[in-house]
Amino acid sequence: MLYYDLNYLLYIAPAILLGLIAQIWVKSAFNKYSKVRARSGLTGRDAARAILDRNGLYNVDVRPIPGELTDHFDPRTNVISLSTPVFGSNSIAAIGVAAHEAGHAVQHQTGYWFIKVRTAIIPVCNIGASISPLLIILGFALSWIELYWLGIILFGTVAVFQLVTLPVEFNASRRAIAILEANGTLTYDELKGARAVLSAAALTYVAALVTSLLQLFYFLSLSNRRR
Repeated sequence: MLYYDLNYLLYIAPAILLGLIAQIWVKSAFNKYSKVRARSGLTGRDAARAILDRNGLYNVDVRPIPGELTDHFDPRTNVISLSTPVFGSNSIAAIGVAAHEAGHAVQHQTGYWFIKVRTAIIPVCNIGASISPLLIILGFALSWIELYWLGIILFGTVAVFQLVTLPVEFNASRRAIAILEANGTLTYDELKGARAVLSAAALTYVAALVTSLLQLFYFLSLSNRRR
């Protein structure tokens, strides 16, 4: 019912456009620099391993994972999973992405504040993402304002999670670039390409946050209209 409201489309249309731009940009940047080989000859796996070892993270493993741009670090298993185009590739894009994921591992090691906050709120955010739409729809349909507001509050935790994610992602990229430069893994010109890939990827997180915030504002405005 809510999703057929034309106002909903007006609220989230900018976010949808931003999301599409972000996806196109990140794929374009990655494809461009995945064709440019780094002079060092290091693969994505080599770059991640070098950063981990430099920071004493010998217990963190680096493994391949199927897919494209599915790269991530799991602190529960201490495993960095690198997608097929990243793990064994010696391209600038692969090294930049791998270094970014290694940057997340370093964040956990150093106790980076925002990564601790994000980890702590994940369980609540998972609940919010799962049941908040149902609570909002039922609360609206049944004119049960308390249920509706409970749904909004839970949905708000998703926006909070994405807000906290931004500094986590930006910091991981800054760490990655700084280490790649310090280690001499990439030259000055190659670092520009790595920055372009990571900047494009960062925009996807911005788009996700904007989408959540606009949805939240829509639900708040709908509550006012209902009253």
